[in-house]
Amino acid sequence: MCGGSDHGWGSHHFIVGGAVKGGRYYGQAPAVSVDTDDQVGRGRLLPAVAVDQMSATLANWFGVDPVELPTVAPKIARFGSADLGFMAA
Repeated sequence: MCGGSDHGWGSHHFIVGGAVKGGRYYGQAPAVSVDTDDQVGRGRLLPAVAVDQMSATLANWFGVDPVELPTVAPKIARFGSADLGFMAA
């Protein structure tokens, strides 16, 4: 039995299209070490960007009313930003 994990909570997401502000890395790669705050135990790495933030950014671009964002991204209020800025206006 493995004593750790073969993946963290996060993953890579690729957003493509003409309105995407490409050529950038959004978020921050976690530090892979047992002596970092990004490692939260048993091989789990804490991601810097939540899927709720990604969803809310896309929802904003699609025209979802900000009042309705919690319907699309239920935990969005827990994060500092509801728009990561990877979509052109």
